Amino acid sequence: MGSADGPKADETDGDARKARDIAVSERRFRFLVAGYAVSSYGTFLNMVALNLFVYETTGRALAMGLFMAVRLASGFVAGLVVGGLLARFSAKSIMLWANVGQGAVMLVLILAPEGMLTGALMAVSVVIGACGTLFMVALRSSIPEMVGEDRRAWANSLSITGRSLAMVAGFASAGIVVSLVGYTAAFVVDMATFVACAVTVALLPIAGGKGAGGPAPKGSEDTEGSKNSESFESSGGSGGSGAGKDASAAKNGRRWRPVAFIALAAAPGMGLMVALRGVDAFGSSSHNAALPIYSTSLDASNPAVFVSAFWCVWALGNIGAQQVIQRYAQRTGRSVGALGFGYGTVVMSAAFIAAFAGLPLAVTAVIALIAGAADGLTEVAYTSHLQTLPATLRGHAFGLSATFENLGFGVGMILVAAALDRFSPLAVVGWSHGAAIVVAVVFLLRVAGVRRAERTGRAGLRKEEAVEGRPDRGDRDGAEVSGG
Repeated sequence: MGSADGPKADETDGDARKARDIAVSERRFRFLVAGYAVSSYGTFLNMVALNLFVYETTGRALAMGLFMAVRLASGFVAGLVVGGLLARFSAKSIMLWANVGQGAVMLVLILAPEGMLTGALMAVSVVIGACGTLFMVALRSSIPEMVGEDRRAWANSLSITGRSLAMVAGFASAGIVVSLVGYTAAFVVDMATFVACAVTVALLPIAGGKGAGGPAPKGSEDTEGSKNSESFESSGGSGGSGAGKDASAAKNGRRWRPVAFIALAAAPGMGLMVALRGVDAFGSSSHNAALPIYSTSLDASNPAVFVSAFWCVWALGNIGAQQVIQRYAQRTGRSVGALGFGYGTVVMSAAFIAAFAGLPLAVTAVIALIAGAADGLTEVAYTSHLQTLPATLRGHAFGLSATFENLGFGVGMILVAAALDRFSPLAVVGWSHGAAIVVAVVFLLRVAGVRRAERTGRAGLRKEEAVEGRPDRGDRDGAEVSGG
């Protein structure tokens, strides 16, 4: 009896210890998300305040466009190098210095004399664009190590909720802050948000990074490999040993540049997913550029009302979707899959097109709500799916994804700005988001076809095993079973 009770007691203690560890990791992640939300508020605040300040300082809309272009280009370059940085440094150090860098450059802008404002603004655009991408990639690629593989969807949903709330607060308060206390005070608030996030990161133990640095924890390789293999199969690809060898060789210094593409080649469906994300960013540029124009056509005396209301309702839909996803993940232990990303992209793009169709405001509000919910679904599905890659490749894949997103959004802003001079907002948003719908349909067909092939293959394997195992065929397995 004593020996029987011993293992049960040990198992109970082990379960209790595991539950405590999970609770601690989730509590720490909530603190991290709180810091991230504060810094995101600063990001969206300065997105408005800095653009207004650039225009007021230079008096030229071209300068404002150049400022945004430099910011996007910096994010583009950062996406190319962040995978290598995560292979050499911890995620915590990258997230910490990304916030320190943003806070420091805002201080430079605050203290810059009149004659150096243009140079300080360019420095701000470079640092904010690059550091924002570095922080985002380091956070998203490290979530499986922070909270565990089975809590990825919950963690992604929580971080996206924090960012959505920060976006609404930042956009809504930017005009008030600037008009009431001025640009300098707005920049001080912005700097304080990055300092607050940096302090949060410094105080928390954060796992992740150093993807090629040290050996994997003992006993973790098989588990992680099996999980990744299952995930790759469900996405339409398979992780091959060749990709692992190529990645190792690349990280040893012989072929560093192709690592990000090797990460996507490890699962063929993953490459198409990242491409769809880039096209989706291209579509996003269209509704971002077209909203002010469309809002002016609705109410020329106060165009900001429709834009603000639209984004507030969009955020409500996004946050509502996150709550549903979090509860779904807690109840089932599953994350939203690749099909959710494809279908969500179709619904989101269709909703944004319908938002410019001149429908009654009440109907447009419902459409904005649907667009926000679908956007939230695609964000969680996409992030969770990339996180199924092995840790050695994950940072590179997220970095390449950020590069595609910045490229799609940047190119889109240029083409859309030119198109809006000739065509209506509905036409421009229609073909931009229509391109995303077409690629999403291709992606869905790809995933569905691979899954169908896998089911057929598994059914054939089971049939073959059943035939080979029949005793009347006289084969070895059948004899052993019948003889047992």
